[in-house]
Amino acid sequence: MEPFTKLTSTAAPLDMINVNTDVIIPKQFLKTVKRTGLGISAFFDIRYDDNGKELPEFVLNKPEYKSAQILIAGENFGCGSSREHAPWAIMDMGFRCIIAPSFADIFYNNSFKNGLLPMVLSQDQVTVLMEEAKTNPEALFEVDLGNQTITRGNTSSFSFDLDPFRKHCLLNGLDDVGLTLQKDAVIAAFEAKNKDEKPWV
Repeated sequence: MEPFTKLTSTAAPLDMINVNTDVIIPKQFLKTVKRTGLGISAFFDIRYDDNGKELPEFVLNKPEYKSAQILIAGENFGCGSSREHAPWAIMDMGFRCIIAPSFADIFYNNSFKNGLLPMVLSQDQVTVLMEEAKTNPEALFEVDLGNQTITRGNTSSFSFDLDPFRKHCLLNGLDDVGLTLQKDAVIAAFEAKNKDEKPWV
């Protein structure tokens, strides 16, 4: 998993609440177990028309937000069914950070396991950032995970809370497999000892 330390990018304002996982990645695209290739189908039902053409009014289709790596959204982002494909799809679109007043628990947990930072800020702070992204699409936002801050230009900086263990995993690019491999020597020693003591196993 790619480490997350600092991110400087424009931000896309998805001014919607209760964006559920079926909106993020509809069920017909869940056949794959690969983490790549889902970005083109993300937000499918609100991103494309019946002929598969991009809807120009949908914010993520607008040219000024195409390269954004930060997504700003409303409360309760990622609600609905448990679906790890949701953070996969968002990351495959190029996003590394989502900012919202609140997230659904399962989506929140799945995001960390895939290197995506779900940042919780107050509604007032999210509104400030949302308006900045709407009125100044070219504005750069800097996410500093080490210091747990997000800065918009040189005008203001907000701090965000984060569990120390999750922060450690993101900074070091550790998913569940990576965490296990940190104990590789201990696991190998146990297996060798167990083989000697219980050769029949």
